[in-house]
Amino acid sequence: MAFQKAVKGTALIGGGAIATVFGLSQFSQYRNKHGTFVHVQAAEAVTVPIKNHFPTREQQILALQTTGEFDVLVIGGGATGCGCALDAVTRGLKTALLERDDFSSGTSSRSTKLIHGGVRYLQKAIMKLDFEQYKMVKEALEERANLLEIAPHLSAPLPIMLPVYKWWQLPYYWFGIKLYDIVAGSQCLKSSYVLSKSRALELFPMLRKDELVGAIVYYDGQHNDARMNLAIALTAARYGAATANYTEVLRLLKTREAASGKERVCGVHCRDVLTGQEFDVKAKCVINATGPFTDSVRKMDDQEVPNICQPSAGVHIVMPGYYSPDNMGLLDPATSDGRVIFFLPWEKMTIAGTTDSPTDVTSHPIPTEEDINFILNEVRNYLSVDVEVRRGDVLAAWSGIRPLVTDPNSKDTQSISRNHVVTISDSGLVTIAGGKWTTYRAMAQDTIDAAIQAHDLKVGSSKTIGLQLQGAEDWSPTLYIRLVQDYGLESEVAQHLASTYGDKAYEVAKIAQVTGKRWPIVGKRLVSEFPYIEAEVVYGVKEYARTAVDMISRRTRLAFLNVQAAEEALPRIVDIMGKELNWSEQKKKEELETAKKFLYYEMGYKVKSDQLTDSSEISLLPSDIERYKKRFHMFDKDKKGFITILDVQRVLESISVQIAENTLHEILNEVDLNKNGQVELNEFLQLMSAIQKGHVSGSRLAVLMKTAEENLRQRGVISVDRSGGGL
Repeated sequence: MAFQKAVKGTALIGGGAIATVFGLSQFSQYRNKHGTFVHVQAAEAVTVPIKNHFPTREQQILALQTTGEFDVLVIGGGATGCGCALDAVTRGLKTALLERDDFSSGTSSRSTKLIHGGVRYLQKAIMKLDFEQYKMVKEALEERANLLEIAPHLSAPLPIMLPVYKWWQLPYYWFGIKLYDIVAGSQCLKSSYVLSKSRALELFPMLRKDELVGAIVYYDGQHNDARMNLAIALTAARYGAATANYTEVLRLLKTREAASGKERVCGVHCRDVLTGQEFDVKAKCVINATGPFTDSVRKMDDQEVPNICQPSAGVHIVMPGYYSPDNMGLLDPATSDGRVIFFLPWEKMTIAGTTDSPTDVTSHPIPTEEDINFILNEVRNYLSVDVEVRRGDVLAAWSGIRPLVTDPNSKDTQSISRNHVVTISDSGLVTIAGGKWTTYRAMAQDTIDAAIQAHDLKVGSSKTIGLQLQGAEDWSPTLYIRLVQDYGLESEVAQHLASTYGDKAYEVAKIAQVTGKRWPIVGKRLVSEFPYIEAEVVYGVKEYARTAVDMISRRTRLAFLNVQAAEEALPRIVDIMGKELNWSEQKKKEELETAKKFLYYEMGYKVKSDQLTDSSEISLLPSDIERYKKRFHMFDKDKKGFITILDVQRVLESISVQIAENTLHEILNEVDLNKNGQVELNEFLQLMSAIQKGHVSGSRLAVLMKTAEENLRQRGVISVDRSGGGL
C-alpha cells in the first residue's frame, strides 16, 4: 500500500514539470516523426557507389601517395574521425583519413559501452534550467536511435535498474527517468517502469535487500565500441575514402595565398609507421579529430595557441558474468564522492565503471589500484552480503582518456564545454573536440558543414542519418541459425560471429578451419571459454589489423574480457598473423612481447599480478598452514621444498589423469613468482593466503592440487579450465 501511494504521489508531484518539458519537446516530436522520412531519404540520397569489398591497406597507402589533392583529409581514426570521413565521402568529397595507431586504439575502444543520452545531464539541465544541456541530451537521444538502427548487429537496447533505498527518492528518481522518456519522444526505446522490492530482487537477485524500497528500470543502448568504430571506418573505405591506420602525421603543410598573403594549411607530411616511408598528402581542408591529442595537432598549426583539452581518466573493470543478470544493468546514481557508476552485462561478463579524475595525455593510459578498489567498494554497496566482491575477480581493467574541452570561442575560456566544439584556425585547420561516443555522427556532420563553409567546397548536405554500417545490410536476429546449419559452427560461436560481423559473418565462416571433430565441424577456438575462432585472426588482417594488440583488443575483445585468456591466445594469434603478413621469427617474438606488455600495463595484468608477489604477506591460521603443507608435500615427495612439472605429472599419472605439458607450464607459471620454473612452498602458501583474502581467484594450480588430493581418495576427474571465481 505504501509503495502504491508513493507512486501515485509521484505522478501528482511531477505532473506540472513534466507538462513543461513536454511543451519543450513538441517541436522535437515533429522532427522525430519527420525523422523516419529523413532516414529513408538520407540513405537513398547517397549517389557515391559503394564497393563490395574494402581495399587492402597497401592499396590505401598507394591512393594516399598518388592522389593529387583530396578535398578533405581527416587526422584521427577514432569514432569522430571515422565519422567525419564517412560523412565527407558520402557527400561526394574526395576523402582521406590518417591514424597513427589503429582505428579505435584510444578512447573510442575504452568507453562504458553505452549508447545513451545521459540521465545525469538531464538532471543538471532541469535543476539548473540549462537549455544547452537539455539540447545536448535531446541530440544524444536522437543519435542513440539512429545508431541502434544503422548497426543493429553491434548494438541493442539494455534495461538498466536504478535501485531505491529511501521512500522519498522514489518520486524524485521516477520523475527524472520519466522526463528522460519524454525528451526521447517517439524515439524512446521502451517506457520506463517502477518495480516493487520483490520484483526488483527477482530480476536482479544479487541486489542488496536490506532497506530496499523498490526500483526503477529505464532503457538505453549498448554496443561493442571498438567494432562499431571499425565498422564506421570500413564503411567509409567501401565508399571510397583512403583510410590508413599506422600512418602518423609529422607536420602540417602550408602554402601562402597570393591575394591575402596568409598562410593556409594545404595538407600533411606523414610516415607509414610499418615501413618507415614518408610522403606528403595534399588536401583543400585538413580536419583535426584526434581526441585527447587535439592540442598537439593544433600546435603543429600554431605553437602559441592555448590548450583547450582538459583530459580526464575513466577506469573500468570487468568481472565474471555471474555478478549481474544476463540482460539487466545497474546504475548507482550517487557514489560516495558524487559520481555515477554503471554495472552492466557485456559480452557475457560484467563491466563496472567509471571513475573521473584529471590526467596527463598519453597513448598508454594505465588503470590504478586505487581506482579499481574505488569501483569495487561502490559495487559492494549495492550487492547482497551473500555475494563476496573479491579483488581477485577483476579479470581485466583499463583506463580511457575523455577529451573534455574548453570552448575557445566562449567568453569564459575556463568553463568546460559538455558538448562538442568545432573551431577553425586562421590558417584553415578545422578542429572537432569534446562530445561523446553516442553523438559521433552529429559531431561529424557539424564538422563537415563547417569545413564546407570555410573552404568553399561545393557539395550538398549530410547523408549519414539512416546510412547502414558495415555488416548491417542483410543482418537479422536469426542469421546465426544459418551459420550453424550451413557451416557446422557451434551455436555460441555462430551467435558471436553474427553479432560481431553482421552479414559479413559468412565470410568468416567460409575460411573457418575444419575441427576434425563430429561437432562442431568448423571453427577452432582461440581459447576454450570464449567464442573467438582462429578464422577471425585471418579475417582481422583483412580488416587492417597489423599487430597482435590490434587482434586481442579491437578485432576480438579478449584483452577487455580476460587478460589471462588473451595472453594464452597470443602465441596462436601471432603464428596466424605471421603467416598472413609474412613476419620473420624475430618480428613474431617482438609482437608477442609488445602484446604482453600491453596486457601487463594497459589492461590491468600488472595490478592483478601485484595481488600475489614474492613479498605478499601470509595470513593463515596455523591449522590452515599445516593443511596446505600436507597438500604441497603430496606433490613434493622428495621434500625438496618446491614442485616442478615432473612432480605434478607424477601425481596426475597415479590417478590416471593426463594434462598437456604446455598447459601445465601455464598453470605453474601463474604462481611461479620468481620465474625459476618451479613453485616453492612459500609461493604456494602466499597463493592460498591471497585466495582466502579474495585478492586472487581462479587459480588453476590451487584447484588442481585440491582436486588431486580428493581424487587420490575418490579417483575423480580434474578440470583445468580457468574458474570464474575462487576457492
